[in-house]
Amino acid sequence: MYRNTAPIHFPNGFLWGGATAANQIEGAWDEGGKGMTVQDCLPYREVGVADFTKQFAFSTADLDRALAADASDNYPKRRAIDFYHRYQGDIELFAEMGFRALRVSICWSRIYTDPRDPMPNEEGIAYYLDLFKELRAHGIEPIVTLSHYDPPLALVTDFQGWYSRECIDLFVKYARTCFERFGGLVKYWLTFNKVDAMLRHAVTSGGLIEDRFPGLPFEQVIYQAMHHQMLASARAVKLCHELVPDSQVGCMMTKLMFYPYTCKPEDNLAIQQRMRSIYRYVDIQAFGEYPRYLLTAIERKGFSIESRPEDADILRAGTVDFVSFSYYMTSCMAADTDGLDMAPGNTVNGVKNPYLPSSEWGWQTDPTGLRISLVELYDRYRKPLLIVENGLGAKDTVEADGRVHDPYRIEYLAEHVRAMSDAINVDGVDLIGYTWWGCIDLVSESTRQMSKRYGFIYVDMDDYGNGTFERIKKDGFEYYRQIIASNGEHASTGA
Repeated sequence: MYRNTAPIHFPNGFLWGGATAANQIEGAWDEGGKGMTVQDCLPYREVGVADFTKQFAFSTADLDRALAADASDNYPKRRAIDFYHRYQGDIELFAEMGFRALRVSICWSRIYTDPRDPMPNEEGIAYYLDLFKELRAHGIEPIVTLSHYDPPLALVTDFQGWYSRECIDLFVKYARTCFERFGGLVKYWLTFNKVDAMLRHAVTSGGLIEDRFPGLPFEQVIYQAMHHQMLASARAVKLCHELVPDSQVGCMMTKLMFYPYTCKPEDNLAIQQRMRSIYRYVDIQAFGEYPRYLLTAIERKGFSIESRPEDADILRAGTVDFVSFSYYMTSCMAADTDGLDMAPGNTVNGVKNPYLPSSEWGWQTDPTGLRISLVELYDRYRKPLLIVENGLGAKDTVEADGRVHDPYRIEYLAEHVRAMSDAINVDGVDLIGYTWWGCIDLVSESTRQMSKRYGFIYVDMDDYGNGTFERIKKDGFEYYRQIIASNGEHASTGA
């Protein structure tokens, strides 16, 4: 259990709230003029918790099967939780919890049915205008991600994903439309979700399918695609500052955290090298240039990045205002893992930490790791921080009394709130907000499950789409309401 070293206190105006993504909540995949996205082609996969790498495997054959699928096939992101039709009622529940912020994403393919279209889809514009107005009417600040793992399918079928430099202009056109049409309602923007993730799941981050690049080292393809995303992000940041003068634009990263399994210097070196692979693209967005360690790594692999003379100036002119991140778990790292017990996760396998408890999915709960992460990030970037994903996935059930009792989630929340408070008040970190991931149950990203539930609001639907879609408040709903109402102080009473 996490023990505070100072009284719990959060700044006035702290952005308490929740986080979602369009592809995991909206559904209505073929309504309102929406074009297809990569996410519409990802099937439900029933894999074990240790098989996380299989969750992200995707081939041209998989794409062909998806395009030929009918209603009997299980593509969960196509239905999601039907937020598209139910957002008003869901926002009322968020307001009842006291949310001051909600992280959402815009589906690019709702704004441009085909990314090459010269004019936007007005039905999509109207949907998001209504959504943002509804949030504002309830006193909830939208935090909007422009690209959250759902590239338009045309980028895959008609281009080479983000390996194609043409994607930069297409994205900037889309971003301009969002800033022009929604800028009066949205102050906080993020460009790309988990910008470090393309090496782990290239299709959802970059629209890249390995078998469509014969003869090319796929890792080099990813480096080139990331270069194009960095340029697109920088141009979008600069454009947002011009079109929405009071805006704040951030980047978003996966904050992994490792402890050395032993005090061997080699184990510490392994951690340093692993974390550089996480920080490298955030370094570009925060500092406006490639870090030397990344350029050296690319050169040592025998790869190269095609760039233009103006690229360096674009990166320098488009640095972000704040750094946002996800944090769920920690694990250990060893230079030699033979014979060691490995802890599965959603993005990486690490060595299991014997001092930490594990969730049903093997993720090791560690609020102290969140405090350490906050200090590390603030010392590195000296920019305001925003936690836009944190939470606990579990197999919740509706009990005989019609309620969902989730004391494990309440305890997790309380301990992480205490850790955040210490990071602010003891360590001097500038933390501006906290949005719990999956504040309402949603379709999980990696396996497209519903049974892995994060929300304070239960959605009556199973992994196969069976259910009423009814929303039910969990016990954690009231606890988070009290956390927000007390500006965090309620966490001092225990979970």
